[in-house]
Amino acid sequence: MRSLVTNADDFGFTRDVNEGIVYGYRDGILTATTIMATGAAFDHAVSLARDNPGLDIGVHLVLVGAEGFPPSVPRLLLSLATIRIYDLLPPVFSAMARIAREFGIPWIRRPFGPFRFQRPVAGVRTTDHFAGFRLTGKYDASTLAQLIRTLPEGSTEFMCHPGFCTPELNAARTRLKESRRRELDALTSPQVRSAIEESGVRLVSYRDL
Repeated sequence: MRSLVTNADDFGFTRDVNEGIVYGYRDGILTATTIMATGAAFDHAVSLARDNPGLDIGVHLVLVGAEGFPPSVPRLLLSLATIRIYDLLPPVFSAMARIAREFGIPWIRRPFGPFRFQRPVAGVRTTDHFAGFRLTGKYDASTLAQLIRTLPEGSTEFMCHPGFCTPELNAARTRLKESRRRELDALTSPQVRSAIEESGVRLVSYRDL
């Protein structure tokens, strides 16, 4: 059995990114997202989350925020059935695992890039594999379809950064701008949907796992 969690980072970053993520969920293969509590469009993301209860939402760990946490953070935490912390940086992975165990957070992101083996951490879970770190900002529908066809056995999280690109995103401090629309186009492509169906890959969220 091959299972795929398609997880969009940066929910809450800008409104056009938020809208793109929801579009990828409604009309594409996106199953999950991670919310940035320090994002400028955090409250907008919370509103969209309430309108799309099937979208699996975790917490995007942000170590540095210019303006701190908005007042709606406590409301969000009370409304989520599952809180997760995701991180890619090996130096902080052990600390995040300890936090996850302490607060009963069931899932953390598997670190160290595509399909690298990592021993299980007691008390928390990761997918069997992780992909997308090297591809983000660069892939199109054909690349994503090929990755899906070659997924290994077990569960895989595919990290992505979709979104619409409007003047709001263009004014933001990020290297990922026009590429977000290309990623969104790939996630909603019939070619990618066909690759999932033809390969027998099970599209899931963390709730399903």
